[in-house]
Amino acid sequence: MKTSLIVIAACVALPAMAAQEHVVPQKDKSFVSKTLAVKVGDKVSFRNDDTFSHNIFSLTDEMPFDLGTYAQGQTKSVVFSKPGKFEIECAIHPEMRMVINVAP
Repeated sequence: MKTSLIVIAACVALPAMAAQEHVVPQKDKSFVSKTLAVKVGDKVSFRNDDTFSHNIFSLTDEMPFDLGTYAQGQTKSVVFSKPGKFEIECAIHPEMRMVINVAP
């Protein structure tokens, strides 16, 4: 019984791995980062530093999202809940592309 309590106490004492937030600025009709490595549960925030609107979405069927149109100075975010390789694009500027690799 004592051994079980020690094991439980050790598990409770371990710090939880906190999710991280990653910011991807958008400038000059481009993502500042062309690739990004994150972990499942991490949040990626897309910050619009351009003087015009963007609309970021996922081209990957395993985790589709569309953040909608947002103007300069605004940020939209998504939490990646699945591992994999995600292709990201701007619906307004299709030349804006990046890849986010999500590790388990």
